[in-house]
Amino acid sequence: MTQGSRYTGSSTSLAEGWSLERLTPPSRLFGANGIRAGADGRIYVAQVAGSQISAFDPETGALETISAMGSDITAPDDLAFHPDGELYITEYYDGRVSVRGKDGSTRLLRDDLPGANGITFHQGRLFVDECRPDGRLMEIDLNGGAPKILAEGLQLPNALEVGPDGKLYYPMLGTNDIWRIDPDGGEPERVAGDLGVPVALKFDAEGYIISPQVASGQVLRINPRNGESTVIADIGSGLDNLTFVGDRLFVSSFTGQITEVLGGGETKTALADGLTWPLDLTVGPDGTLFVADGTFLLALGSDGELHTAGMLFHPGWPGYIRGVTAVGDGEFIVAGDTHVSRYRPSTAESETLFGGLSQAYGVAVSGNGTVAVADLGTGKVHSVRSGQSEVLASGLQDPTGVAFTAGGTLLVSEAGAGRVVSVTSSGVDTLVDGLERPQGILVHDGKLYIVDAGSKQLISVDLDTKAQQIIARHLPVGAPEGVTPKPLKGIVPFAGPQGPFAGIAAGPDGTLYVSADAEGSILAIREQR
Repeated sequence: MTQGSRYTGSSTSLAEGWSLERLTPPSRLFGANGIRAGADGRIYVAQVAGSQISAFDPETGALETISAMGSDITAPDDLAFHPDGELYITEYYDGRVSVRGKDGSTRLLRDDLPGANGITFHQGRLFVDECRPDGRLMEIDLNGGAPKILAEGLQLPNALEVGPDGKLYYPMLGTNDIWRIDPDGGEPERVAGDLGVPVALKFDAEGYIISPQVASGQVLRINPRNGESTVIADIGSGLDNLTFVGDRLFVSSFTGQITEVLGGGETKTALADGLTWPLDLTVGPDGTLFVADGTFLLALGSDGELHTAGMLFHPGWPGYIRGVTAVGDGEFIVAGDTHVSRYRPSTAESETLFGGLSQAYGVAVSGNGTVAVADLGTGKVHSVRSGQSEVLASGLQDPTGVAFTAGGTLLVSEAGAGRVVSVTSSGVDTLVDGLERPQGILVHDGKLYIVDAGSKQLISVDLDTKAQQIIARHLPVGAPEGVTPKPLKGIVPFAGPQGPFAGIAAGPDGTLYVSADAEGSILAIREQR
């Protein structure tokens, strides 16, 4: 990938009579997870979703890719510099700690730390924790010896740091508090609790804890002696990590935003956010567009701004959302890791309709209320109605998107076979073939619309005449040219394996919305009438 860009394809071209608008600006990062200031004054940013590490210059705004998608580093979550300048990286989904040398070479230090997340050096000693239920906190032997376990049975510990008192401080997402332990041995001690779900911490020049809160969106300054806290900034939910560049404080967000905290409650956007990894799309009864962004369900308001409808650490969250369809005012059917749920974010409620899946992708609801879901992991398509489930089709190659025709026929995009099929009681029939990797599909006004992430095209098919038209070419969907993304393994409470899904939806006026996952934007494609 080029410096400062997620997408390197050619500009999108459209068929005559069609127009394109980007409703959200392209994101420059695949989210911003662990961040750490380097000796060069730049902020190094780990991006789980994009398997990428970038360096951001807060003075100039320049962004350089340090470790690109498809490289040896997969799903980097946090990072720390050794005193000699080597970069140590936790690879969350793969449970690894890797080292990137100053010459750009990489080597593996450990691959047996499930949920490896927080990482920090102190006086040449390396400490890592595992952000998972019953996770561990440990000191890692730089020579490859067995880790020294400092604490275990921890509930989602995250980005950690050694304080001025020489003790190791770590936040726990699962218990909403901050703890410390002597790295030379001893019992953990609770420092502060009843927070806004602390996700990381560092220490300011006066020895106070600075901790972003992922659920409340606040940045807290906490007295480590008595646990008392004050709010120094309110940025918005989804905060992930923080770093100091000199005396300047920067906070990262899942969405890719990096914010500078100025003091007095003031903040400044240092690097604007976008979408981390837009997946499926749906339009509500009032025309609001909703975006499944993995650990977020976002609403694109009439003001053109993205608003959080629900997220991972909100009550009632149904789990990782890949497929989504609106079924009423504020109500959605969503598909994610292993299940399909009914989700009402406004009342913080969700209920599982069907479970036991492998990799749930697209979901659709027919006119009679039947829910269909594609299970890419098993090659099956299931239906659920009135609490009863049924396998509608099996033996498919990477079923991804699903849609119902006006007459109730189920259509499925079979990404691995390069076709769209119809599923009826008599079997599976090819409707469209010759595609590369079809993902999102939509039936609207008698036409089938297909997002082919392989050829980077948007194709329409008249369901009566079977006539085809390529509406758009060179769409910013799928992997960059020449890059084969590595699958992101899953770990509780995050789903997996995680894979791309370029979704599509239609507005009441016929506008087609496409999730441009390669650049982190939403496209509106309209036919000029």
